[in-house]
Amino acid sequence: MNSSSNRLYFLDWVRILAFFLLIAYHVGMYYVTWDWHVKSPNASDAIEPLMMLSSPWRLSLLFLVSGVASSFMLTRISAGKFMRSRSVRLLVPLVFGMFVIVPPQAYFEVVEKVAYQGSYLEFMKLYVTSYPGFCRGTDCLRMPTWNHLWFVAYLWVYTLLLGTIVIALGQRFDKLAQRISSQLTGWKLLVLPIALLSIIRMTLAARYPTTHDLVNDWHNHAISFSMFLLGAMLARERAVWPRMDAARWTALGGALACWAALVIYYSLPEKLIYDPIHNDWRVLMRVVYAACIWCAIVAACGFAHRHLNFDSPKRRYLTTAVFPVYILHQTLIVSIAHLIKPSKIAPATEGPMLIVVTLCISFAVVEVVRRCRPLQPFFGIDVRLAANPPAVSLAEAQPKAA
Repeated sequence: MNSSSNRLYFLDWVRILAFFLLIAYHVGMYYVTWDWHVKSPNASDAIEPLMMLSSPWRLSLLFLVSGVASSFMLTRISAGKFMRSRSVRLLVPLVFGMFVIVPPQAYFEVVEKVAYQGSYLEFMKLYVTSYPGFCRGTDCLRMPTWNHLWFVAYLWVYTLLLGTIVIALGQRFDKLAQRISSQLTGWKLLVLPIALLSIIRMTLAARYPTTHDLVNDWHNHAISFSMFLLGAMLARERAVWPRMDAARWTALGGALACWAALVIYYSLPEKLIYDPIHNDWRVLMRVVYAACIWCAIVAACGFAHRHLNFDSPKRRYLTTAVFPVYILHQTLIVSIAHLIKPSKIAPATEGPMLIVVTLCISFAVVEVVRRCRPLQPFFGIDVRLAANPPAVSLAEAQPKAA
């Protein structure tokens, strides 16, 4: 097999596209009725069905791809070095983000939600001292906060867990990974992960609503870490990606069918949804939600494997740029949306404009950071790879001989 066929360029593209989809999703959060940091005066439920197209699976996909990448790294360096390297790569931007990037989101949130009249500098004094008084009833803003950077905090914890598992299991991790990956053939490629996700949702979803606070978020952890660990194991079995390729249309059909069922279900009156008489329907819809997650992931990976398994200068550039763009994007969306609100621009114009302006400013910052080495660690750029980030090779991920 030639070296080019061993490259997982398509997973780089999946990660890139998923992060860009996140930007569009967070712009959408400004216009829907769901709670968010700032809200458009034109917020309604009009685009909520479109938001549901990606909300069940987008972050699970990113955790799975992160698990694949982490597993590849563990074939090249020791688990201890892996955990140290990833801690620096993730914790430095997380802390920097919490105290430099994220605070404007919290500031504009309290300006809009509790009519805070102080300046930004006055707010920052409250922010860094964990002021507890920004509340609407029992809903209080906890500061400092990581807001959208919760993904980075969770990813750091999961990388430590993966490194610990690899240390504990040694070569047995490879054998376990191969055994699990080899089971995902035919109908089992779809059914077995859906069964796992269904069990998690049925047992934990009601008891542990998503909080993103790390310590009380057990349902979210169970889903996210399962996908991360599964990705780490799938990385050790090259045949799984062609299987997803072969199942891509079936998976896409399943994901769309589940999406339609969820839109209908969530459109019902809440009184009807939460009526104890309809408890069986809630259980069924948790299975449907789980199916939506995994079918969408298989479809995304399958189509990417078929159509995006190639390298290009764009991939190399975007692979480096996408993490800094992720760090910046939500603060830009919240800040720009709040500041232009008095203009009363129609949502059909304002929404695309928010996406374009957010991307332009984000990539302008990326260009500055790429040229200023001291800034790179604060935005998650590995200074050694900034000029030419490598693609991951499946050949590097094969188990070493005993």
